[in-house]
This record gives sequence, structure tokens and C-alpha cells, in this order.
Amino acid sequence: MKDAGLGIDIGTTSVKAVISDSDGCIVFETTRYHDLISPAAGYAEENPSCWEKNLYSILSEISSNFDTSRIAGICVSGMVPTLILLDSSGIPLYNSIQQNDARAIKEIAEWRNKIDENAYFFLTGNTVNQQVLFPKISWFQKTHPEIWRHTRTILGSYNYAAFLLTGELSLDRNWALESGLWRIHDSCWDTDMLNAAGLNEDYFPAVKETFEILGYTSTTIKNMTGFPEGVPVTTGIADHVSSAFSAGVQEEGDLLLKIGGAGDILYATKTLTLNRKLFIDYHPIEGTYLLNGCMASSGSIVKWLMEIMGLQDFDGITPEAERLPPGSEGLILLPYFLGEKTPIFDTQARGVYFGLNLSHRRAHLFRAVLEAVAYGFQHHIETLQESGCEIKRVFLSNGGARSPLWKKIVLDVIGYSGIYIPDHPGSSMGAALIALHSTGVDPNWNTLRKFLSKGETIRFSEENHYQYLRFYELYRKLYETLKPLFVDLAQICTKEMSHENDRK
Repeated sequence: MKDAGLGIDIGTTSVKAVISDSDGCIVFETTRYHDLISPAAGYAEENPSCWEKNLYSILSEISSNFDTSRIAGICVSGMVPTLILLDSSGIPLYNSIQQNDARAIKEIAEWRNKIDENAYFFLTGNTVNQQVLFPKISWFQKTHPEIWRHTRTILGSYNYAAFLLTGELSLDRNWALESGLWRIHDSCWDTDMLNAAGLNEDYFPAVKETFEILGYTSTTIKNMTGFPEGVPVTTGIADHVSSAFSAGVQEEGDLLLKIGGAGDILYATKTLTLNRKLFIDYHPIEGTYLLNGCMASSGSIVKWLMEIMGLQDFDGITPEAERLPPGSEGLILLPYFLGEKTPIFDTQARGVYFGLNLSHRRAHLFRAVLEAVAYGFQHHIETLQESGCEIKRVFLSNGGARSPLWKKIVLDVIGYSGIYIPDHPGSSMGAALIALHSTGVDPNWNTLRKFLSKGETIRFSEENHYQYLRFYELYRKLYETLKPLFVDLAQICTKEMSHENDRK
């Protein structure tokens, strides 16, 4: 009986798989970890061969421990818009450049001087920033001309995984939209931008809908992993869109705060509303859009801090942090470790601990990270409200939302109660639900409704909220004060790097 959907997520720190049955119950779950590669300031890369190894390992585990005859289909979600360059044989030529990579500072400035940004924004719904792909492609063309010369195909993370599963190349429309090269009103490539970037449509596979069946698991997959061939695989879906959908964001005014490796903010609207400080995506439900923001670093800062302190997990330090008051006794963090995307779009911003004194301990450093991410969420909520968006319901999801302390801090900072589904696995669950829907097992989304019925409401503390407002005001002022100094720092570092290269 085909009653299960397999969702696979290519995430910032891991490849995760979830199998859901048609009752919305998770019947299998497994994870393989990998590292974010940051060899220089602003760089964010990952190795696609690690994703491939993890994907095959997961399929082998499923084959050995689950009745694969139950699996109706597979959907892959992942980070977007990652940039993967393939040669004529479909082999990656370089590490994947991630969506939060901020290396193309010069190229972004060049593009801003090169095009009419107002016209570009109207056509694509994007601004020229560190997330869109053409500045990164310009960087490649200048710094790695030999690699670029051999490039035949450009893909994203989950599209690459779907290619490994089926041998079929494709892109989904949210990758196309977030690339900055897609006309949102016309649903087609912007040929003027492609030409200006030295590109043509031949670099990009066909853009397909999330629910389309792309192909079927191949004989190669069966031989390598034992997973059966012939299982339908959908086009795939952006991780933040998948998270929002599976967390309950469906109606006008619904808002998801996704506490993952990066921090995502997604707001459902029935009207095509463009905002220069935010991105926009297609919602899986036709006629609905997602205004969204993405903080370049959130959970990845926690991982960084854990490594520095020699800790394996939160468990040892969380009780210490819980005993601290709102504001971490005067310690504030700017979380711009990879620059920042929305809503400030500043590739030169950097992480800063402000207010350190000799009484501060590791718990203060830890709690300040959690609070900084919450302040970033509040900044996005203010941005939405400034454009007339009313927040009606708030949902929380992803790994960070499993922490009772982090959930409480986020809700206390923003001043809203939130709906949280315990043990929600995030994007991979949304992908599993889409696999069930796309293959006809669940045409009416009954599985999603059953899954969402497990949600619980968490209340915020008004007293803590008012305390946090004072620290949040300092958080906002701190960036504005330091903004010109970030520019100075970037110039010094650029000169030092140039001198170092000359010495070599």
C-alpha cells in the first residue's frame, strides 16, 4: 500500500529525511551532518559531494530499515538560491556558493551602478543584494574564468539532489524568482538581465512547478543504495517555503518565524506586494505569495559558539542562560557574522558583542545569541507593519524552536503568542506532505490538516516584552552607529588581503 511520502531536506548543517504516512505521523526520520565552509570573511560554501554522500547514506538506511514499498513519492527541499555550477557531464565544478554568501561586494556595487534599480525591482521583485545570483556569477567570471568556461548548467541545492535521484535536470520557480533573473509578473527569464550578465537561457534547465513529477528514482540509485527504482520524484521546493506551508502558514496575515541555520521570516498574502526590504516567493497554494526575509546567520552562530566553548549541545548551558534576565545583563549581540540580508542588505556588517564586562560568563554569550536572533525577527515584523501588513497568527518552526528557552525569548521579544508543533522536523516534513499530494495519495491536503492539529499555543510575557523593547532599541541604534565603521573595516581588510596576495 502506497501510504507514505519521503521528504528530504538539503540544509545548512545537515541532510535530513522524514517519512510521513497519510495520517500525518512521522514513521521514519534520520539525519546526516555536514559543515558550512567559510574560508574567508563573508564566504559561505558547501561541498555538493558531501550532500551526495549523505543522500546515498540516508537512502541506504531507509532501504534497510523501512518498507520502501509504502513510499509513494519523494520531494526534496533545500536552501535557496544556492549556486552550483555543473560541467557537461553534470559534475560540480566548485563548491556550492550559499544564499548567505557575501563575497561579491564589489560586484554588487558595480551592478547597482550598471542598471536602473527601480525598473529592475518592478520587473523582478528583487533588489541588487548579496542573495541574488548574478553578482556571484560576475565574481566567478572574473576570479575563476577557467571554471566558468567549463560551466554548462546552473542548479540549486535541492534541484541537484533531485538530479542525483532521477538523472533529470530542472529548476523550480522559487529558485528562479530568488535568482534575481526572473520576471515575476510574466513568469519568465529576464533576457535583458541575462544578456547583461553574460548568460543565456541554455544555462538553466526547465523551470517547473513544485508539484510536477520530475522523474523517477534511477537504476543507479538502486544499485548504490538498495532503494527501489521507479519511485516518483517531484521538482522540489525551497526550504523556507516548505517550512511555512507545513507549519500552517496558509491564510492572509499568517507569519512563520523559522529558527534554523539561517533565520527566515515568512508572511502570507493574497496580493502581489513588493517590498524593497524583503524578498517575495510563490506559496504552494495558487494565488498566495510569501513576503519573506532571511537573516544570514542565526543557528549557525549558536553552532560557532558551541564549537568555541567546546560544547556538544545546548543542554549544559541552557539552564545557566535561563537564570539570566531579559537582556543578558546588559549584553547585546549584532548577529551579522556573514553580513546581513533582509532588511538591511549590508554585506559589510559584522558580528559584534556590545556591553561586555568581567562579570559576563559563557551563559551570557549564549543567551545574547538567542536574543539577537529574536531582535532580528522583531526588525522584520516592524518592516512588515510599516508596509501595512497585519500580523494575525504567528507560527514557530525548525531546530531552534525545539528549545523552550529560545521559543520563549522570541515570543517575549516580538510580543505575540505563537503556535508551535512539537517535534516538527521542518522543511523535510513539508516535502513529505508534498510528495503525498503530488502522487495523488492525499489530493485534498487531509494529511496536512491532521499534522497541524498537534499544534500548541505558547503565550508571551508582557513584562519581559517591555523589558526587551529597551534592549531592542539599543540593538537598532548599535547597527546604525557602527555602519560607517563596518565600511572602514572592510576597506582595511581588502587592502590587507591585496598586500598578502602580492607577497605570495
